[in-house]
Amino acid sequence: MMSLKHFAAIDKLIDLALEEDIAAGDITTDHLVIPDTEAAGLIVAKEPVVVAGLEIARRIFQRLDPGVVCHDEAADGDTLARGQTIMTLKGRLGPLLVAERTALNFLQRLSGIATHVRRHVDAVAGMPVRLLDTRKTTPGWRILEKYAVRVGGASNHRMGLYDGVLIKDNHIAACGGIAAAVNKIKDKVSHLVKIEVETSDLDQVREALACGADVIMLDNMSLEQIRTAVELIQRRALVEVSGNVTLEKLQDLAATGVDLISIGALTHAARSVDLSMRIEAK
Repeated sequence: MMSLKHFAAIDKLIDLALEEDIAAGDITTDHLVIPDTEAAGLIVAKEPVVVAGLEIARRIFQRLDPGVVCHDEAADGDTLARGQTIMTLKGRLGPLLVAERTALNFLQRLSGIATHVRRHVDAVAGMPVRLLDTRKTTPGWRILEKYAVRVGGASNHRMGLYDGVLIKDNHIAACGGIAAAVNKIKDKVSHLVKIEVETSDLDQVREALACGADVIMLDNMSLEQIRTAVELIQRRALVEVSGNVTLEKLQDLAATGVDLISIGALTHAARSVDLSMRIEAK
């Protein structure tokens, strides 16, 4: 799994979050804590969680005090029970207190996504289908949220508009049809780039198949339509299901024989989990 430390954009996001919270300073901690007071602390799960974002939390604490020692008691992807320790901390009390909320906000959000995703992945365990996220992410957080999706056990769809061709309904309308859109894009992109086409009915499925689409997305189709589409395609293209996918529908969708199920709710509907930090001053 790719390490988050390779993304310079994350440090910019951390700086923005710290500036938002601290501004000119923490008027509570600055007046209550004696400088250079040492402390130990720990971050604890207050409910069952799949952990994600430990590297981010560490970077936030060390942004305010490079001398803070963070020890992971779990790894990203681990499932922890309520009350288990996620990370221990040692360092100056002031920076620990100032960084607390920002670090927890990141860790709670990313662990919340990983926990939410894991429930979906577990629902189709053993079935020959892959779950995908979408671009329905928090602005500025896409790298992080898609990382949390992978931690939870699902896969990423496009990272952005730049790394995959997906011809959607508005593209089709603008070009005058699926065949026209596919033929035009084939003349513009490398032969190494796969072309995905969104379809809303079986006639569009036939058209996308006839013009050589690599991936055919079945958007908001019924189970009966999906089964028929899978039979029509006969593995000549990958088949993706999308649109109003819920946890309750997953097994029925996977049983139709599709290859991929994309779920916007993996990110946009995930709630933050409940974590807390406890400090012991020395």
